[in-house]
Amino acid sequence: MDILNGAGGAPAADLIKDSSEATFMADVVEASQEVPVIVDFWAPWCGPCKTLGPMLEEAVTAAKGAVKMVKINVDEAQMIAGQLQIQSIPTVYAFFKGQPVDGFQGALPGSEIKAFVDRVIAAAGGQSPGGQLDEAVEAAEEMLGSGAAVDAAQTFAAILGEDPNHAAAYGGLVRAHIALDDLDQAEAILNGAPAEISDSAELEAAHAQLELAKQAANAGPVAELTATVDAEPDNHQARFDLAQALHANDNVEEAVAQLLELFRRDREWNDGAAKAQLFTIFDALKPNDPVVLNGRRKLSSMIFA
Repeated sequence: MDILNGAGGAPAADLIKDSSEATFMADVVEASQEVPVIVDFWAPWCGPCKTLGPMLEEAVTAAKGAVKMVKINVDEAQMIAGQLQIQSIPTVYAFFKGQPVDGFQGALPGSEIKAFVDRVIAAAGGQSPGGQLDEAVEAAEEMLGSGAAVDAAQTFAAILGEDPNHAAAYGGLVRAHIALDDLDQAEAILNGAPAEISDSAELEAAHAQLELAKQAANAGPVAELTATVDAEPDNHQARFDLAQALHANDNVEEAVAQLLELFRRDREWNDGAAKAQLFTIFDALKPNDPVVLNGRRKLSSMIFA
């Protein structure tokens, strides 16, 4: 499956280069007549520049020719820095048709850098391969949400064929196999994730969902556990088991409530199992989910009370 419809990519050497005052016109002004050029103004003594530069290069490379990047050492190009009124570094400008069209100062997190690159490409009337892949991920997520887990898995796998380090697609593939109740395959996929994305939020969420799915397979009956907890409020194991059973039955909010109550009663029980389970549930959900927001707020109020 060719998600990118055969779009090719330029060699890395053509995408990213060092420039100078002597070559600025050719490397930036003239080159930007055809494709947007992102210019990274940096200096060897600039700490944040050493973090930002490689992240920019990664995002530009991932765009596969939809944008180029030029690096300029301001210590060696003071005239250009003065003309563009660069007062601090790192400073990044995007040029298209010879004119600055966007920019920012200071270091940014990876997600914002990717958004910047995508925005520059869009402003030039193009679409990055990453943008096309993101659209494919959205389509696969819709399939997964509608119950078409097999189709979703095939789409996520095709996306990874185009970009093996696409964290959202990797996490989606894991979740598709969880939905298919193929937990062994989901775990194998997760364990085989590239090191570059192993700590991404998408894979952490997939890992949390896999752990919860494993627990669900061994969850006890809600009614019996509820009766036990009602009769024995200090039976911490029963309350913990009830929380797992509630979550297995998609009653996430009540599961969180039981874990918060367990934490309130004995935060150190079983090496802090209630808090650890809460974080697993939170990681499995979207950060802006009301259950996560309310649960984190209540947990924090207990921790810092």
